[in-house]
Amino acid sequence: MHIITRMVLGGAQENTLLTVEGLMGEPDFEPCLVTGPAIGPEGELLTRARTNGVRIIPVDDLRRTVNPLRDWRAYRRLCKIIRRERPDIVHTHSSKAGILGRRAARACGVPVIVHTIHGLPFHDYENGLRNRLYVFLEKRAARHCDAIITVADAMTEKAVAASIATREQFETIRSGLEIDLFRPPKADERRRLREELGFGENDRVICKVARLFHLKGHEFLLAAMPRILKDVPEAKLLFVGNGILRRTLEDSARRLGIADRLVFTGLVAPERISDYLGASDIVAHCSLREGLARVLPQALLCEVPVVSYDIDGAREVVVDGVTGRLIEPESVEALADAISELLLAPDKAREMGRRGRLMCEEMFDHRSMVRKIAEKYRKLLGAKQK
Repeated sequence: MHIITRMVLGGAQENTLLTVEGLMGEPDFEPCLVTGPAIGPEGELLTRARTNGVRIIPVDDLRRTVNPLRDWRAYRRLCKIIRRERPDIVHTHSSKAGILGRRAARACGVPVIVHTIHGLPFHDYENGLRNRLYVFLEKRAARHCDAIITVADAMTEKAVAASIATREQFETIRSGLEIDLFRPPKADERRRLREELGFGENDRVICKVARLFHLKGHEFLLAAMPRILKDVPEAKLLFVGNGILRRTLEDSARRLGIADRLVFTGLVAPERISDYLGASDIVAHCSLREGLARVLPQALLCEVPVVSYDIDGAREVVVDGVTGRLIEPESVEALADAISELLLAPDKAREMGRRGRLMCEEMFDHRSMVRKIAEKYRKLLGAKQK
């Protein structure tokens, strides 16, 4: 039984869905998915899950926003479902579902409880009181857990440093991708994609894929753009995704005098992400907190080099000077310089992209992720039966 708060378009949700779908093909397992409503502007994955035959058990009160009364009802509902379904394994994802789901699973005597950290709820950009609360809750939840999977070594290091659990309780299993969907486009295909977006043959396209939301760093890329244009007058921006900050970002672009250099795609289907990446020359990752952003391996699988802030698990994919450039978080000047450097050296940039593809093909295949998770389940179940 996999438990996650909401199945919107996002890394944790895609990881969870690929895991459940993959386990449906494993003879030892019969997976189901427990989730709240897919509320938000990001789009949803429930349609795909239902189409592919995933058994879904809805919990209406399981929501992202903290609400003590609703959270208590969600906890009671989870307990009722677990007692009815009697799963051998409960696997929770992310913070809210992880805290409620692990407690419910332990209270109902589930033999094996696993949790995946896709990104830690406590971080440098949260206020201190909330961070202390999150650390306390994660420590409590970890006591109810047989194993904790992280999508990046950096998540393990941060969790151990915060004394969430002992290092032995953690294992890194990288978040899998349908790597066959991500490939460098052929020349005529790339030309067509760029024409659809309104880009000319000589335009140099800088792409950012992320929700238009706080801490995703779009503002740093906008601020860097006037400096980039001094070195690369043909530079254009492509923002892939939707969210609550679109109007704010549009206003910022107008104030900076670069509105004509910016294209918004709005919400796009996951299977089209590779099209936008393939139409780009550089992918910029300016978020201030992530576990390990999926766009990094996605871009490299399309042989597009990445300029990324050095946050969380980014350095496990972006090898500075090899598969892209890794720079100090929040630095607008360094961001502009690194992007201009690669745009002005297209041969060097293409070689970085090729190296990145070779690395990511092995590291991020979703089939490998599912096999590792299934092996972890078998090991934990075997230990319980001794």
